[in-house]
Amino acid sequence: MNRFLRACRRETVDRPPVWVMRQAGRYLPEYRELRHRAGDFLTMCRTPSIAAEATLQPIRRFGLDAAIVFSDILTPLVPMGVELSFSPAPHIANPVRCAGDLDRLRPPAPWRGTEFLDEALALVSASLDDDTALLGFCGAPWTLASYLVEGTTSRSFTRVKSFALHEPEVFDRLVDTLADAMADYLRTQVEHGAQAVQIFDSWVGALAIEDARRWALRPARRLLAATAGLGVPRIYYAHGGAHLLHDLADLPCEVIGLDWRVDLGRAALALPGHALQGNLDPGALMGPDDEIRRRTLAMLAAAPRRGYIANLGHGITPEVPVHGMEAFVRTVQGYRYE
Repeated sequence: MNRFLRACRRETVDRPPVWVMRQAGRYLPEYRELRHRAGDFLTMCRTPSIAAEATLQPIRRFGLDAAIVFSDILTPLVPMGVELSFSPAPHIANPVRCAGDLDRLRPPAPWRGTEFLDEALALVSASLDDDTALLGFCGAPWTLASYLVEGTTSRSFTRVKSFALHEPEVFDRLVDTLADAMADYLRTQVEHGAQAVQIFDSWVGALAIEDARRWALRPARRLLAATAGLGVPRIYYAHGGAHLLHDLADLPCEVIGLDWRVDLGRAALALPGHALQGNLDPGALMGPDDEIRRRTLAMLAAAPRRGYIANLGHGITPEVPVHGMEAFVRTVQGYRYE
């Protein structure tokens, strides 16, 4: 039984499927060893055999219901002409800060430039059994635009907000360009084995409701409309999006991913047409196993019985002990619907 795909379609399952954002990462000793051999993060992403191995490590250790291909949301910006490096935070040497900068942002059509990811997907797909789903992913237009304008990560998002406020039509063109490019990027992932895709809107929580509607949710709808024919479940993950819960209700996707600030019971009432994914606080995995189990069971009890995928509310952090992840996953795997 592929519980993950069935849950995405809101079909009956015996227990919630479970996977974790950033489940391939530095909290795992085998990942740290692989990273040491590879030398740097971009080499890992661009070497199919290494990316495939990183993808499969948490599946072997925990028996999760879904694997998500090892990559980064900024990877597809490089074929569009973006000069990207990590040190260790991402750095964009040629940010987009005016209409002229946007004119040199050229998405390849048809999509090309990430063939290494295509190969990694094919390698992982050949290694998974039928019960384990394979996810592809991309960044949402607003989140990618934030990196492109800021040039790196940000806490205040002052550059990107200033750009959008002073040149709203240009900024609309930027997020629309990114929406169309990411639709093509996701299409290639599905063609090479992805059975579902997640769209990470990691920074939507930085926006007020009015701005989120224009700069994040409108281009997200454009991206989702362009991927409607892919035939795979699509997850829109809204980090920090508790204030947008009712606005998410009409997003044309199958699953809404939620962070830990959202009550699952209220979300189920607000989003009756969607499966839900989430949403344990990643920090809970730093606690004792009994407390992790208690909080996980409380989350499962609050979640809808049909159309629910257990996950953290954000990516697992490098400091989490392996036993914390183990306690979370085993609690979900031992849970049964009556």
